[in-house]
Amino acid sequence: MAGISTHVLDTDRGRPAAGVRIDLSVLDGETWRPVRSVVTNADGRTDAPILPAGEARTGHYELVFHVGAYFRQRPGTDEADIFIDDPVVRFAIFDAKQHYHVPMLCAPASFTTYRGS
Repeated sequence: MAGISTHVLDTDRGRPAAGVRIDLSVLDGETWRPVRSVVTNADGRTDAPILPAGEARTGHYELVFHVGAYFRQRPGTDEADIFIDDPVVRFAIFDAKQHYHVPMLCAPASFTTYRGS
């Protein structure tokens, strides 16, 4: 499987983050060109790869995880607790035949990511 996939985990609560909008863009010259927006399902995943294998190309990509809105609607989270609003993850695809999984692990005051499998 090739392409780009992702999922979002709410590490503060230890569960998937449902309803998080994720925007994918590709670097086109010096401009980030939007490709698509998706929303995570109840399992914190997208229903399909955010970029299917047939559309994957070498280049630089950007994922914007709109977790600020997720935390704001979550019961028990105060606005003052939200330090990280919409983290941006930029990465490069050098081999479009490989699969790139970019998970987001987040809490109101922190986030981390890695290249998964």
